[in-house]
Amino acid sequence: MGVIHPLTVSLGARRYRVERPWGVLPAGYGLVSDVACLADGRVLVLLRSDPCIGACDPAVAVLGADGTLLGGWGGDIIADGHMLSVAPDGRVWVIDRDAHQIIVFTPDGVPVATLGTRHRADVPFNAPCDVGFAADGTAYVADGYGATRVHVFGPDLSPRGGWGEAGRGPGQFSTPHSVAVFADGRVAVADRENDRVQVFAPDGRHLLSIDDVYRPMSVNVDADGHLLVTDQVPRLSMFTADGALVARCRPVLNGAHGMAIGADGAIYLSEMNPGRVTRLTPI
Repeated sequence: MGVIHPLTVSLGARRYRVERPWGVLPAGYGLVSDVACLADGRVLVLLRSDPCIGACDPAVAVLGADGTLLGGWGGDIIADGHMLSVAPDGRVWVIDRDAHQIIVFTPDGVPVATLGTRHRADVPFNAPCDVGFAADGTAYVADGYGATRVHVFGPDLSPRGGWGEAGRGPGQFSTPHSVAVFADGRVAVADRENDRVQVFAPDGRHLLSIDDVYRPMSVNVDADGHLLVTDQVPRLSMFTADGALVARCRPVLNGAHGMAIGADGAIYLSEMNPGRVTRLTPI
């Protein structure tokens, strides 16, 4: 197989050890679509395959902080898991993209709520992509493949409107693929096919656009308020809250579809081709 070379990357003054593949996944797993971190240190890895042929079982693999496979869940209910996020109350929201639905689980995989009418497009979702949360639990859903809209839901899951339409202007989208919320409530949306990240006020007013990205896939906000963006160059970029580039690196081979940040500052990246998790461990 040849020599294995240890790799490191940097984001400004931060250095990371590249660990790939990280963690043990179930035998015969499908695409590695997204990753999320629970408060107790466990890491959730979202898996998917073509639901018309056979959905992944489990759909969510549960890994320990050391990468050990602890179990899994969701294969009996999730048809096409696209992304997943942990809400401030600890519940796990899974975007079941091709079922046009969001399924809310306990941290241990027990379904407790749904949003959207299953297998009915535009009620209200049409192949949604991702969800991000404000500190109070307000949810912003990027409805990105069949629709071009951000939906807003209150902490009690009540609908609170939204914004967006097809196009290239401010507040318009072409595949809103990922969403993250800053501590001050501003909402960042990866507007993938428009090659930009747009930042909005909580009421949907357009504030700024970050154009120095190519097909952005996942957005996240770190503990210091920086915006992290993965794209299909492939690279991982760090921006200030005002959109100024801080640093960027190339930690994966073909672009990270999903991303999560652990409590210890480790960055987890989900790669679909080849399907695996990459962990950037702070040095």
